[in-house]
Amino acid sequence: MGTSITCPNCRHQFVMEDAFAADIEKEMRGKMETEWRKRVDALQSEKQQLEKARLQVEQQKQSQQEELNKLLASEKQRLQETLSENIRKSVAANYENQLQMLQQTAQDQEEKLRKAQQQELEFLRKAQELKDKEQELDLTLEKKLIERSQQLAEQIRKDEAQRNQLKETDYQLKLRELEKQLEDQRKLAEEMKRRAEQGSTQLQGEIQELVLEELLRGAFPFDEITEVGKGVRGADCIQIIRNQFGQECGKIIYESKRTKDFSRDWVEKLKADMRSQGADIAILVTQAMPKDMERFGDREGVWICSFAEVKALAHVLRDGVIKISTALKTQENRGDKMHMLYGYLTSGEFAEQWKAIREGFMAMKISLQKERDAMEKIWKAREKHLEKVLLNAAHIKGSIEGIAGSDSVDLKLLEDAADTLLE
Repeated sequence: MGTSITCPNCRHQFVMEDAFAADIEKEMRGKMETEWRKRVDALQSEKQQLEKARLQVEQQKQSQQEELNKLLASEKQRLQETLSENIRKSVAANYENQLQMLQQTAQDQEEKLRKAQQQELEFLRKAQELKDKEQELDLTLEKKLIERSQQLAEQIRKDEAQRNQLKETDYQLKLRELEKQLEDQRKLAEEMKRRAEQGSTQLQGEIQELVLEELLRGAFPFDEITEVGKGVRGADCIQIIRNQFGQECGKIIYESKRTKDFSRDWVEKLKADMRSQGADIAILVTQAMPKDMERFGDREGVWICSFAEVKALAHVLRDGVIKISTALKTQENRGDKMHMLYGYLTSGEFAEQWKAIREGFMAMKISLQKERDAMEKIWKAREKHLEKVLLNAAHIKGSIEGIAGSDSVDLKLLEDAADTLLE
C-alpha cells in the first residue's frame, strides 16, 4: 500500500505515490513522444533509402538488359556485315574470333545479371528478417504488458482485501461494543425490575439505596462512597470527593426515599445531617417529588431529584465542589508558593528536565529529517526505474512502427499501458 498524506486545510487524504506518479507520467510521456518521433523519422529515412536502393537495382538491371540487347543486336549486325565482306578472305579465322568475343560478352552480361539477382535476394532477405524481428518484439512487448497488468490486478485485489478486512474488524468491534452495552443495560433493567418487585416498602427503599451506591461507585471510581449502617443517625450514603491527585475536596451526603408521598420533614432532617456530618452538599433522591417541583431543584439548601436525575446532578455538583476547593487551596500560602515556584524554575532539577525535553525534541526532529531524506531517495530511485521502463518501451514502439508502418500497429499501445500502470 501507498503512503497516505492528509491535507492540513481540507483534511483530504491522498496517496503520495499517486501524486508524484501523475507528474512523472506527464514528463515521461513528453520524453517518450520526442524520442518516439526521432526513432520513427530515422527508421522512415532508412526505409526510404532501402526502397531507393531497390529501385536503383531494378533500374540498373533493366538498363543492363537493354544494353545487352542493344549490344547483341549491334554486334550481330556488325558481324553480319563483317562476315559478308570478309567471308571470302578468312572465313574460318574470323568466325572463331567473333564467336569467342560473343561468348565472352554473354558471360559478362550473365555475371552482371547474377549479381543483380543476388542483390535483390539480399534485399528480400533483410525485409523478411525485419518482419520477423517486428513480430518477435510485438509478442515480447505484449507478454510484458500482460504480466504487468496481472501483477497490478493482484496488488489491487490484495489492497482491497486488506481494506475490507479492516472495515470488517472495525464493524465487529463496534458491534461487540453495542452488544456489550445492550447486555449491561438488560442486566441492569432486570436487576432493577427484580428489586422493584420485592414486597415491602422498607426492602424497596434499601434496594434503591444499594443501587444508588453502586451507581455512584461506577460513576466516580476515585471517590470514597461510604454506606451508613441501619440504626445509625444520619444520611443513607456519604460521598467523599477526591481530585485527580487523590486530595479530599469535599463531601456530599445522599438520602434515598421510595414512597408515594413527599414529606417536608425529610428536608429538615437532611439539613441537620448535613450540619452534623460537615457535608458541603445534601441530595435527596425521592420517587415522589414535591407538588410545586416537576424536575430536580434546590429546596432550602437541599437538592431534590429523582433517581434518573441523580447521576447528572451529582456530576455537576461534584465538579463545582472540586473547583471551589481548588480555588481555596490556591490562595493558601500564596507568597510561599511563589518563592517555591521561583526556586524550582531556577533549580538544576528543572534545568535537567527541560534539557531532557529539548533533547527528546531534537532527536525526534533529526529522526523525522532522516526519514524524509530516505523517502526522497526511494522516490528518486522509483522515478529513475519508471523513466527507464517507459523510455525502453518507447524505443521498442518506435522501432516497430518504423519497420511495419503506423497502419499495422496500434499507436496508443504505450499510452494505454501507462494509464493502466497509474490506475
